[in-house]
Amino acid sequence: MAEKMKVVRYSKYGGGAEALEYAEVPIPTPKKGEILVKIEAVSVNPVDYKIQNGFMKPILPSKFPYIPGTDISGEVLSIGSGVNGFQPGDKVVSWLDISAGGGFAQVATATLKTTVKRPQEVSAVDGACLPVAGITALQSLRDSAGVALDGCYKGNILITAASGGVGTFAVQIAKLGGAHVTATCGARNIDLLKSLGADEVLDYKTSEGAQLISPSGRKYDAVINCASGIPWSHFQKVLAPRGKVIELSPSFKGLLTSAVKKVTFSKQKPVPFFMSANSKDLQILVDLVKEGKLKPVIDSEFPLERAKDAWHKSVEGHATGKIVIICA
Repeated sequence: MAEKMKVVRYSKYGGGAEALEYAEVPIPTPKKGEILVKIEAVSVNPVDYKIQNGFMKPILPSKFPYIPGTDISGEVLSIGSGVNGFQPGDKVVSWLDISAGGGFAQVATATLKTTVKRPQEVSAVDGACLPVAGITALQSLRDSAGVALDGCYKGNILITAASGGVGTFAVQIAKLGGAHVTATCGARNIDLLKSLGADEVLDYKTSEGAQLISPSGRKYDAVINCASGIPWSHFQKVLAPRGKVIELSPSFKGLLTSAVKKVTFSKQKPVPFFMSANSKDLQILVDLVKEGKLKPVIDSEFPLERAKDAWHKSVEGHATGKIVIICA
């Protein structure tokens, strides 16, 4: 009889945290090019509950029951055929293909395309925070806003809803790139964002914060928009002449606005963003954490058997930094 592992899964769309069930299933076997990972920690992302609510319903999940979770950190148990560079005992950080999921579990298979080794300076919890939130922050700044990690960027960056998982990484990465950073958040997180390097922090509940107005009167060359529901007119007023808004959660209306701005040759424009997980960018993030240049912000930690509490907290939408589930 196959060995068993504990998992948390759901069997239909909807239902929120209460639809999660604690179960035992057979431990998977790594296929060609895969490794089997004993999961020490997995982080929770907003996309997890959005998928449960039917986001991308035609293709996700690929089948039920579905084990959510993509951002894992753990130890290699065994390797499949054709695997080079990894061996049992290696500590790793990995992004699991979202169509398969599998992170809310004690063990999972991972592909080498989105897996890197985790040095001893990077804890399991910190490692689990990096794949989705970290790569999103890095790619949106570097590839969409033009902020390289060489400290030479001289423009002004606005990061909305900056106290969340992506935002806390984006503030730090933008500062490493040399940007002047303005961030928005609730009053309770102002000091946190300043400690992460933000030059200006706006309380979104104040008039200036709601209007995204920089205290120093700066116009923004790029906005990393981690929030939802902010009208384009608010951004237009505070953007530089060639400023752009990188939309991390592009809506249909946002995509339409982007198309209109493109065909009318507008110099100010919204830019839809879609994260592409890969080991190269994940390695950059792991190295930054190892060197002490990037610090994951942990909101809370829950054991696997309390995954419902972690899920509920994520759905509430007020986490500061990352929510992590301890699986080991």
